[in-house]
Amino acid sequence: MMEVFDKQNVSFVSVTQQFNTTHSMGRLTLNILLSFAQFEREIISERTRDKIAATRKKGKWTGGRPILGYDIDPKGSKLVVNELEAIRVRQIFDLYLQHQSLLATAREMGSRGWHSKAWVTKAGRAKGGQPFQKTMLHQLLTNVLYAGQVRHKDQVYHGEHTGIVDPGVFQKVQVQLQQNGRSGGTEVRNKHGALLKGLLHCTHCNSSMVHHYSQKNGRRYQYYVCLSAQKLGWDSCVEPSLPAGEIEQFIVDQIRHVGQDPNLVSETLEKARQHVTARAGQLQAELAAVHRQRHRDEAELKKVAGAVDGDSSLARLADLQERLRIANERSTEILTELDQLQTERINDAEVASALAEFEKVWHVLSPKEQARVLQLLIERVDYHGDTGDVTLTIHPTGLSALPETLEESAA
Repeated sequence: MMEVFDKQNVSFVSVTQQFNTTHSMGRLTLNILLSFAQFEREIISERTRDKIAATRKKGKWTGGRPILGYDIDPKGSKLVVNELEAIRVRQIFDLYLQHQSLLATAREMGSRGWHSKAWVTKAGRAKGGQPFQKTMLHQLLTNVLYAGQVRHKDQVYHGEHTGIVDPGVFQKVQVQLQQNGRSGGTEVRNKHGALLKGLLHCTHCNSSMVHHYSQKNGRRYQYYVCLSAQKLGWDSCVEPSLPAGEIEQFIVDQIRHVGQDPNLVSETLEKARQHVTARAGQLQAELAAVHRQRHRDEAELKKVAGAVDGDSSLARLADLQERLRIANERSTEILTELDQLQTERINDAEVASALAEFEKVWHVLSPKEQARVLQLLIERVDYHGDTGDVTLTIHPTGLSALPETLEESAA
């Protein structure tokens, strides 16, 4: 401000205090006052930062926008688990580990009608409830609050709130995000058409095996290397690498063998039935949790509606109504998925037919199309380096979609 006065040849004269900027003593006094004012602002800023840091070190939440899976305790600045949303958060983490791609996961969430956290401000304005985009999904998957922690700058502390995602699952997601890059994933980064990318695991190190290649005399040699051995040294793993061509051909031959062996077809079908039964049990448990939460919200809604006494009550009323709407939508989604599980039950003949289609069409597919088919059909491949054995786990739900996928790829 004083610089503006000086440019306009305007003097500042205080009526209540004896200083005048036209004199050297007045300018000195003004500069001293301005310095003290700046000092006070910086002290306030430092104390605020120190207070936030001390609060975070104690594991306390220091405020901000509410996140999916938690509500803000109306009695204080504390996060309280929203059981209904917590189930959704865990499903999102599982979906990402399944798809290993932000874009694929976001598309799947969009097809299920899942949205971001919806809440009502104290002023009564509705916020959130938007479809998930890649950036929003990345922010959710990297939020340490879900693992029961709080972050301050580069440090992570144990939080006083309850985590809703298993720390092991949270760490697996962070590793996968680092491997893929923020905008990548299996669809983008698999430019060489590695058939087992994201599927092959080293059981000795409990780590994934990633695709690499080297070139010598103009020839490219492709292989899979244990990620743990790559980071800690090859001496840490009994068999740190595998030739890509040999292991990929072995897996493809095993799938062909399943289609030709009736006993293996029956065993695969039994695995599919077990998967459907387990998934149905999970959905039934979630549906029961949704109904319990909805009953509690309905009871609280009646209580709040009978004693509306201000803006806070109106905001709480709107919040409860929104939560009931989300609960009703999720109930419908669960019932729909349960119906789909019933319709997707397949028999021995359908399994044999699906694997027969695989044999007919496989050789005409491009490498990337072959990788896509295997991603659909195979849940994981475990390599036991100490014995040299390979365990192949078929993805049960992929069998029913295999004929349609092969038809699309061959078209």
